[in-house]
Amino acid sequence: MLPSPSTAGNGPARPATVYAVQGMTCAHCERAVIEEVAAVAGVSAVRADAAAGTVTVTAAGEIDEAALGAAVAEAGYVLAGRASASPVTGPATGREAR
Repeated sequence: MLPSPSTAGNGPARPATVYAVQGMTCAHCERAVIEEVAAVAGVSAVRADAAAGTVTVTAAGEIDEAALGAAVAEAGYVLAGRASASPVTGPATGREAR
């Protein structure tokens, strides 16, 4: 059995941080946020969920939250702060990019 895409790779699950995003309402919104956030230095995976109003960011180390906020703003939305930090263990919801 192959590992799920969200846990593939070597070693333990990478920490992911969930951020609240204001203004996302559809799949187009998710894609716009993913495209901009994926370009932030250090980001290794991005998952956006318009229904939940969140973006989940996985990185090997700390992410510059000002750069993350600027990326979300460039997409046309507002980063409203951290919602949580947790290991990436389940299947993706919303849209995802690696």
